[in-house]
Amino acid sequence: MKNFEDHLADMQTDMVAVCMEYVNDRADDIYIYCSYEPEMYAFDVFFRINGKTVRKNKLNDAVSNEQFDVSLDRQRALLRIGNENLKQIHAKCKEFGRDMPTKIKLHYDVKKNKLEGSYNYELVYSNNKELLPDHIFDAWFNEVKS
Repeated sequence: MKNFEDHLADMQTDMVAVCMEYVNDRADDIYIYCSYEPEMYAFDVFFRINGKTVRKNKLNDAVSNEQFDVSLDRQRALLRIGNENLKQIHAKCKEFGRDMPTKIKLHYDVKKNKLEGSYNYELVYSNNKELLPDHIFDAWFNEVKS
C-alpha cells in the first residue's frame, strides 16, 4: 500500500514527464511552479536548454536547428495537465490528513536525473491585493535566469 510520500512522488514525476514531453526531452533543467491558495490553483514551468533559461512559449529562442511546438493549444494542454496533477496532490493531502502546500517549486536536473523540491505552507498572495501567482513565478524565473 502506498504512503503519502509515494503518491506525492508519483504526481511530481508525472509533472516532470509531461514537461519533458512538451520540450521533446531536450531540456537540461526543468523548473516547475505550483501554487494553491484557497480555491485557486496555479501551475507554470520554465526550462534551461543549451544554457539559456526560457519560458514555455520561448523555447525556440534556445535552439537553432529545430522548432518546438509552442502553440497556445499545446501550452494550455501543458498547464491543464499540471493543474490536474496539483489538484490530485491536494486530494491526497486531504486523504492522508496532510496540509496542502501553498507553494511548490520543483527543479529537475535532467543530466543527474535529480528532482529537488521546496514547499511553503504560508499564504503568499491571498492576503496581498497587489500580488498574484504570476508575480511569484516571474520572480523565480528572473532569479534562476540571472
